[in-house]
Amino acid sequence: MLAAGSDMAAPSAGLRQRRVAAGGAPEAPERAVAGSAGSGAGSPPPPGTFWLTRIVLLRSIALLYFVAFLVAYHQNKQLIGEKGLLPCKLYLQNVKKYFKGKINLDALSYAPTIIWFLDWSDMDSNLDYLSLLGLATSAFVLVTGCANMVLMAFLWVLYISLVNVGQIWYSFGWESQLLETGFLGIFLCPLWTLSRLPRHTPPSRIVIWGFRWLIFRIMLGAGLIKIRGDRCWRELTCMDYHYETQPVPNPIAYFMHRSPWWFHQFETLVNHFIELVVPFFLFLGRRMCIVQGLLQILFQVLLIISGNLSFLNWLTMVPSIACFDDVSLGFLFSSRRGGVKERVAQMQLQGASGERLPLGCYIRKVVNISFGLLIAYLSIPVVLNLLNSRQVMNTSFNPLRIVNTYGAFGSITKERTEVILQGTSSLDPNDPAAVWEEYDFKCKPGDLKRRPCFITPYHYRLDWLMWFAAFQTYEQNEWIIHLAGKLLAQEEETLSLMATNPFAGQAPPRWIRGEHFKYKFSQPGGKHASEGRWWIRKRIGPYFPPINLQGLKKFYEDRSWPYPLRN
Repeated sequence: MLAAGSDMAAPSAGLRQRRVAAGGAPEAPERAVAGSAGSGAGSPPPPGTFWLTRIVLLRSIALLYFVAFLVAYHQNKQLIGEKGLLPCKLYLQNVKKYFKGKINLDALSYAPTIIWFLDWSDMDSNLDYLSLLGLATSAFVLVTGCANMVLMAFLWVLYISLVNVGQIWYSFGWESQLLETGFLGIFLCPLWTLSRLPRHTPPSRIVIWGFRWLIFRIMLGAGLIKIRGDRCWRELTCMDYHYETQPVPNPIAYFMHRSPWWFHQFETLVNHFIELVVPFFLFLGRRMCIVQGLLQILFQVLLIISGNLSFLNWLTMVPSIACFDDVSLGFLFSSRRGGVKERVAQMQLQGASGERLPLGCYIRKVVNISFGLLIAYLSIPVVLNLLNSRQVMNTSFNPLRIVNTYGAFGSITKERTEVILQGTSSLDPNDPAAVWEEYDFKCKPGDLKRRPCFITPYHYRLDWLMWFAAFQTYEQNEWIIHLAGKLLAQEEETLSLMATNPFAGQAPPRWIRGEHFKYKFSQPGGKHASEGRWWIRKRIGPYFPPINLQGLKKFYEDRSWPYPLRN
């Protein structure tokens, strides 16, 4: 899926809420404890506290980390491993060479990753270990709801290490968005304590407002890039094309595409309202902040239903959770005696009784204030970008991707084109009698009779890049020739990225070519649909000419790519 406000707006609103909470805190916990004693169940915590919010936020972040590391574990070796389409070892060697053969501060700043300090002799194992560690850690936080700064920082370091060697495969806005969200998650937690309700470490309002500031920038950035970009957003016609031409459509998009023109215009107006108006509800008090969170989450759910946009929409829901306090999220937790809600009420009562705080609490307050100042400082270029008529989207202004600028679909493609890879066993690729067999990808359109897939929040990185390659040239995407060479050699790891191998159990193909087609949805209930076709297509011409493995030898040597050997 990826701000025109004062940097001081978020903290000042937080201070106003803090004064309200402070005024009401002594009575509400007493009522909660009294209600618990009388009825055997804990009452809801008072408004303006975020203990339960923190649990939901941490579990949500952990879920997205889990999905991201799962994608990495399944696909990284094929994409950036030893024999990957763009080997990360070669990438790091080139970075090191650029910085005079040293792993110095400049190299680390250009590509911050712990892989610099690992053994490069088995890069595939390095990639697997990083992914597996991420999977195990995120699963622990997801299941238990417990985390500390060490665990959340560990997840963040693991993922930024993969993103910064992922090259084009990790070049999209949701990668930076996950890193920024994960960085905020670090400061939600106590330093060491592993508890869902760590005593003396209430969620910092500064961090809560950090999440709100993030959703504000995400949505406003997405809205502004549309208004400033493709004119179809101003003419309310973009949704006439979006469902058919989005990177990886799903079955619901097939039917949504055929909605009447007035419905598509209504969708576009709703999009502008959600992205350009609703974010400002954050600064209009508790109730409007909750409305903002509800509308943003509902909007993301609708996007999830109508397309496969990786884990982008799932991730965008996460900072909106910070719009809800414990009262709003209490329904997610049991009201049994001794449960989380009752314990929150008791902790609030103890805090209101004037209990003396340990020194660590005051140190933590200093850390939180320093964190807020850091976010404010790093937000300066982001705000300037939002105010700029030449706004750029999905850009990081610092190497650690702590505060970023976002946006989505600033321009809409009006026609869908696809690159179809075909192989033949014919000796002469120009022989009119040559039989060309097609390779199908996991999810992107190919076979006209294959139902569009539904995979969100999972993500097939190769399929996504094939969508971009289709409206560019193969010279701009040299990895696609690398892919063709590996298919000629029938490398098993590369074939695992494909849905079908037409030469399975046979000799490898002698030639592979890329054909360029225009794709359109078939008409529901029409002739093609009655024949089982979800798509209709028309050939545009060749995308790249027939190539064989021997002819690619110099191509591989010039790029220092390992020459594929036929299995």
